[in-house]
Amino acid sequence: MNDRIEKTIELNAPIERVWRALTDHEEFGQWFRVKLDAPFQPGRPSTGHMTWPGYEHIRWNAGVVAMDEPRLFSFTWHPYAIDQSVDYSDETPTLVEFRLEPMGQGTRLVVTESGFDKVPERRRVEAFRMNDSGWATQVKNIKAHVEAHADA
Repeated sequence: MNDRIEKTIELNAPIERVWRALTDHEEFGQWFRVKLDAPFQPGRPSTGHMTWPGYEHIRWNAGVVAMDEPRLFSFTWHPYAIDQSVDYSDETPTLVEFRLEPMGQGTRLVVTESGFDKVPERRRVEAFRMNDSGWATQVKNIKAHVEAHADA
C-alpha cells in the first residue's frame, strides 16, 4: 500500500482566487461541505461539522499547519475518522497539503495526503481507500467552485 495520496488538477482561475477558496473558512466549507467554527489560523485547531450528505454527524477536527500565501495551505487530521464511538486522539494524524502553482491564467493545484503508514493497521486500508476516493471528488468540487465563481 502507498503511504500517500496525490491528486493534481488544473483550474481555470487565478492563483489568488484558488488561495481564497482554500483558506477562507466559509468558502472552504462551501466546496468541501463542512461548517467550520472559525477562520483557519496556523498552529490552531480547526473544528466544525461535516455537511456532506450522510456524514452530517461527523465532527471536523484538523490542526492548521501552514498558510504560506499563495503557495501552500496544510493541515493534519485523522483520516476517515467517522466512528463516533472511537477516540482517534492517540493516533498520529495524516498531513494534507494543498500546493498551488501559477499556470498561465490558471492554477495547478496538487493535493497530497501523507502519513498513512502511521494509521493503525486495522484502519489503514479503509482510510486510504476512502480518502483516495474523497480527494478525487474534492478536487472536482474545488474546480467547479472556483471556475463558477472566478470573479467573486
